[in-house]
Amino acid sequence: MHHPDEHWHWQRFMGRGGPWGRHGGGGRPDWWEFFGGPPPRADRGAVRYLVLDAIEHQPRHGYEIMDAIEERSGQTYRPSPGVIYPTLQMLEELRHVRATDDDGRKVYAITPDGQRDLEAHRDEVSEFYDRSGAGSWADYAEDLGDLMKRAGQLFRALRRGARRGRLTPSAMRKLRGVLDETLTKVEGIVSDDAR
Repeated sequence: MHHPDEHWHWQRFMGRGGPWGRHGGGGRPDWWEFFGGPPPRADRGAVRYLVLDAIEHQPRHGYEIMDAIEERSGQTYRPSPGVIYPTLQMLEELRHVRATDDDGRKVYAITPDGQRDLEAHRDEVSEFYDRSGAGSWADYAEDLGDLMKRAGQLFRALRRGARRGRLTPSAMRKLRGVLDETLTKVEGIVSDDAR
């Protein structure tokens, strides 16, 4: 007897075409959801360090800070003005940034206190960009989709075999051996030790 969660996942794979299908016939492929959704978004606590990182080497306007974060994330994350400006106000109150007027627009520069705060949280900035950068999603989305299509072909072959009565105990033993070997190879390729 399958666990209810296992049964649900089996139905998703076998009944709906799996994560290589598409929501409602259009839009983002289901495999985005299968892999945990699109790139992660920064929570408000992390945004302050992304802001400090964006102005570490040069002062910037609010929208320039948004542009810098978007560029470094490989166009996968752009904080909204509703996130950036309250964060800048908080950083200004903490004296981690200093604002000066530039023809009616505020330009923000990092202060020594802000630099120390950034240094203490440099790993969080790097980790965020590693998780949400272009290399992990945007550039490779098409390749990931291709891999998922191949995985879909495997499930469809098994489904066809089951419907035609070809999945005998002997065939299933052989298939388990093939799949175990494949899984071992896949885990070897994607494991941390292999990187």
